[in-house]
Amino acid sequence: MFHPRRTRTRTRILRALLLPLTAGLALTALPDRTATAASTLTNGGFETGGSGTATPAGWSEHGATGASYTESGGRDGGHRLSHWSSSAYKVETYQHLSGLPDGDHRLTAWVRSGGGQNAAHLALKNCGGAEQRTALPVSASDWIRIVVPVRVTNNRCTVSVTSDANAGDWINVDDLSLTPGTAGLAVRGADVSSLPKSEDRGGVYRTASGIAGDGLAILRSAGMNYARLKVWVDPADGYNDKARVLATAKRVKDRGMKLLVDFHYSDTWADPGRQTKPAAWAGHSYGRLRTDVYRHTYDVLDALEAQGTTADMVQVGNEINGGMLWDEGSTDNWTQLAGLLNSGYDAVKAVDPSTTVALHLAEGGDLDGTRRWFDNAVSRDVRFDAIGLSYYGYWHGTLHDFQTTLDDAAARYGKPVFLAETAYPFRLDSEDAHENIIDLPGELVPGYPATPAGQTRWMNDVASIVEAVPNGRGLGVFAWEATWTARTGNGWDPADPSSGNGWENQALFGYDDRALPAMSWFGHR
Repeated sequence: MFHPRRTRTRTRILRALLLPLTAGLALTALPDRTATAASTLTNGGFETGGSGTATPAGWSEHGATGASYTESGGRDGGHRLSHWSSSAYKVETYQHLSGLPDGDHRLTAWVRSGGGQNAAHLALKNCGGAEQRTALPVSASDWIRIVVPVRVTNNRCTVSVTSDANAGDWINVDDLSLTPGTAGLAVRGADVSSLPKSEDRGGVYRTASGIAGDGLAILRSAGMNYARLKVWVDPADGYNDKARVLATAKRVKDRGMKLLVDFHYSDTWADPGRQTKPAAWAGHSYGRLRTDVYRHTYDVLDALEAQGTTADMVQVGNEINGGMLWDEGSTDNWTQLAGLLNSGYDAVKAVDPSTTVALHLAEGGDLDGTRRWFDNAVSRDVRFDAIGLSYYGYWHGTLHDFQTTLDDAAARYGKPVFLAETAYPFRLDSEDAHENIIDLPGELVPGYPATPAGQTRWMNDVASIVEAVPNGRGLGVFAWEATWTARTGNGWDPADPSSGNGWENQALFGYDDRALPAMSWFGHR
């Protein structure tokens, strides 16, 4: 595992000896002194002053100052800022800026962190409004780009890098820049397809304080603004069909949220391992299947529009890495798959031309696979408006892999991108008798424990990565199956009422039915 270099100059060693005297200092708000810096960051790449510089040129320090220094090994230059000490420490490296134009700005930085800190974040403060923070994702070997947006109203702002850390905890920061521009996620959503069945089986949803209420209303009050609903053609249990989607969509829109409809084109789960045709479509020719896709898509969306709940976004297929409607729509026959996808696109636009059409793949950390799939789609004139990727950190590579894939897709195809599915466990044991999909410590992402705090950090950190997609192309994030709590009869198999739920430890409601702290990510700027 990567660790920052421990090389020190003699001065650095002497200063480190003073850490026990300063490590316990709380990082209080800096005094509102007159800023003397220019309107652009000085030494944002930490190149001035060379390796081992105790206080980076242009920057100031507060707290355990010996834990803040520059050293070799920058992201794309010679040096970087590091926070590290052999003792517990609290330190802030900051720079005052003045002469800024009022309006929206965004701080961009590349970061690494070994994790374990009580807090490690970038912040913009003293800008005329509330302080804005972005935590550093845990990434021990690869650089991650994050942004911190803020609105400046007094022509100045303080850029801050802060660590409240235990002995041996470390961060690296490099290539900071503050530029005019907005940030923030338009989509802060969740898949709540499981909610109606859970409620019908006695499921209860509570606020964090324990007050029972409507699950959607609780999510909405936390800041959720987009709901994702899957639709099956003729499911065995009658849930997630057209009628149920219409009913839930009405609840979603009544609470002021937007709606994403996720077409599986199946009677059951469709994903990279299975894309089974609906029973009613079995034996249909390829030409008939194109008609089936068009009619089914149009029928559901037209009914939604007729009841005043028009879909804002639609997925034509779910995790279609291998295609859909196998075997006719497999990626082994890309020409036919392209035709099926365009039939879905045409149906969406026939109902409402303003509805966004997304294509959705799993394995959000697979750069080569994502390129290969969308290159094939584009070369065959497949029409789409946005790209959705599933990314589960315990399956789909590192956070760096995800950022690389997401950024590349946005740039290569010139489309907005979003995280269509993600989740993380808040505990490992099961509430029902069914084994959880993630239930072992060795399955977890390093730096993200299976605790309410670990789940919260995961959701915030992946949201930060989507927010940092260049050119404002990061739309947002959907937490997958936020309401799928353990209820007898609401298991994974729609054809088997006795099947259990392997996901309740990744929902956003705990085993006591209360809203979990991870819901706070819905307020992510």
